[in-house]
Amino acid sequence: MQPPPSAPARKNGNRRVTAAMVAARAGVSAATVSLVTNGKTAGRVSEGTITKVEQAVQELGYVVDSLGSSLAKGHSNIVILVAPDVSNPFYAKVIAGLREVIGQQYALLLSVTDAGQTPDPADVRRLLALRPAGLLIDAPSSRFLVELQASEPMVLLDAAGISNDVPSVNFDVASGARLLAQHLAGQGHRKIAYLDSTTGTETFRVRRAAFCDKARELGCDVVAVAQTTIDVGAAALAFAQAWPQWSVAGVTAIACATDTQAYGVLQEARVVGLAVPQSLAVAGFDDLPYSQTSSPGLTTVHLPAMEMGRLAGRQLLQVMGGENVAVTPVVLEATLVVRGSTVEGA
Repeated sequence: MQPPPSAPARKNGNRRVTAAMVAARAGVSAATVSLVTNGKTAGRVSEGTITKVEQAVQELGYVVDSLGSSLAKGHSNIVILVAPDVSNPFYAKVIAGLREVIGQQYALLLSVTDAGQTPDPADVRRLLALRPAGLLIDAPSSRFLVELQASEPMVLLDAAGISNDVPSVNFDVASGARLLAQHLAGQGHRKIAYLDSTTGTETFRVRRAAFCDKARELGCDVVAVAQTTIDVGAAALAFAQAWPQWSVAGVTAIACATDTQAYGVLQEARVVGLAVPQSLAVAGFDDLPYSQTSSPGLTTVHLPAMEMGRLAGRQLLQVMGGENVAVTPVVLEATLVVRGSTVEGA
């Protein structure tokens, strides 16, 4: 059986394909190969030569030595996004916005943690050995930033409650949480439970505090605060375990720190036969795509995730380019989207 043409390691045995080998195949100099593979051909290399080099690259399976280029420039073409629980569907939109802005110039590397875990500064510091061109830190804690001690160009995302001299793009999560509390109070709910995240980041602390303070100001009693990882199953289990006690306490509404957790509550509410919203109102935070089509549709605080990604990407490009960027946070509005999980027929 013949090896597939796309398997460069087999074409060349155990030998690493070099620029010199590509140059020999194409009949050009190694310098010309470098110009073509690094996209610096304008006014320097003819179209015919470019075609010959590209064909040789494909035939030999040549991969550009980006490490060598990084050593020469002092940094790679990598931008690292550090986020708690990046598996949360919310980050898909943030990443889409980032890639739209920086994708042509930089490769985006995700620093992945276990579900519900805040990134460890030591783990991120190990990634700095890749000499990233810049860092994007989402939902950090003050402790994390102090322990990270990174000198690379940096922009913070969703850093509500963080005082720092680094540019940041934030959501007005406190305002969104207050809107949600006003909505539930306006629907007549007086006994409310709050399902928080275990990640321990400032953005979750801010939204919880703002919700509870506003609810109490409006005469509501937040009778319980529970915590789970940002996971449908974990939230469903936590609700199943807590509901007997919450029911006795008169809870008629549950506010969740994320839509993902709210999905778990909706799922378990169906299992125990609770009608939503007639017997129990459920609300979330993030406005994920599924929230519009869940049964019932989920009332939630909309956070413009893709716009956050775009703005953070633009700021990082400016910082990496040596421009002075204001450290005053850019704040994106949070809005309330009312659906059938809190208002019948909505």
